[in-house]
Amino acid sequence: MSHPKNQFASDNYAGICPEAWDAMAEVNQGFANAYGNDPWTAKACNLLREFFETECEVFFVFNGTAANSLSLASLCQSYHSIICHELAHIETDECGAIEFFSNGTKILLVPGRNGKIDLDEVENTVNRRSDIHYPKPKVLSLTQATEVGTVYSVEEMIKAGETAKRLSMKLQVDGARFANALASLQVAPKELTWKAGVDVLTFGGTKNGMTVGEAVIFFNRELAQEFDYRCKQAGQLASKMRFLSAPWIGMLKSGALLGNAAHANRCARLLAEKLQAVPGVKIMHPCQANAVFVQMPQSLIEALQKKGWMFYTFIGSGHARFMCSWKTTEQDIDLLVADITTLAPSV
Repeated sequence: MSHPKNQFASDNYAGICPEAWDAMAEVNQGFANAYGNDPWTAKACNLLREFFETECEVFFVFNGTAANSLSLASLCQSYHSIICHELAHIETDECGAIEFFSNGTKILLVPGRNGKIDLDEVENTVNRRSDIHYPKPKVLSLTQATEVGTVYSVEEMIKAGETAKRLSMKLQVDGARFANALASLQVAPKELTWKAGVDVLTFGGTKNGMTVGEAVIFFNRELAQEFDYRCKQAGQLASKMRFLSAPWIGMLKSGALLGNAAHANRCARLLAEKLQAVPGVKIMHPCQANAVFVQMPQSLIEALQKKGWMFYTFIGSGHARFMCSWKTTEQDIDLLVADITTLAPSV
């Protein structure tokens, strides 16, 4: 059984990139104030404000579940509802954390092609009932890049923002792979966020080469009131906060934040191009970020896994999902494609 040096199950599988590692080593000197009252956390916040070209409130938490759950809870009362795509991570992969931290806010699901939410369906969901027996829609949540590796364009984000505003809703973005979306579109961060009407963004660092840590960014600063208390109560206030915030400094100043994402995106496009030539293999969604979704025979999936490749089959579809990371190499891709090509005719 072969064991490739790089797996394709998740971009979480990759280690810490040098820029994040070096930044942590740099702050690992002497003593520093705890709970975010240190100069590096302040600097990271200011660098993110420069990155987005606006004043905003910035908080650092340990993981994406906390970032999404706490940010959404800050936008809702328990009798409200959150509208999201039926494949959204907050629905399928958060173990009920959104409902838990919001004290029971209901999630309402809508469909949409290629992982993108259908705004007409959002409007129908909001307007189909207005009685007191219906959980009042309060937040529209989008995933950027989406769960199937597609990316909302600037125009699509603007339309989402306009729809949310017209329906008296807040717009929250799950940006676990927001850097990949930015690298894909090559636009200024502000164009995909506050200029398009985004109120809150959860900005993922872990999947892009950091050790641990996501940034919760409130462009609508009024909504951040007492968010620090939410973080504390939820066990998300790091005592040694500088080790969560310093990697953002290293990656923003070096350019690795977008560089890593661009590399992962290129690897995914290369993989998709090579797989298109393999008989019996079909690319299921446009490859716009760092994921490739493939339809292939179940026997081929099992043969690859038996050979040592690690990848997920996506929820409900059975499609194989191959994720590329900052550490993926062209050699990794060639090895995978070679095995798929060799095994495909025999299954």
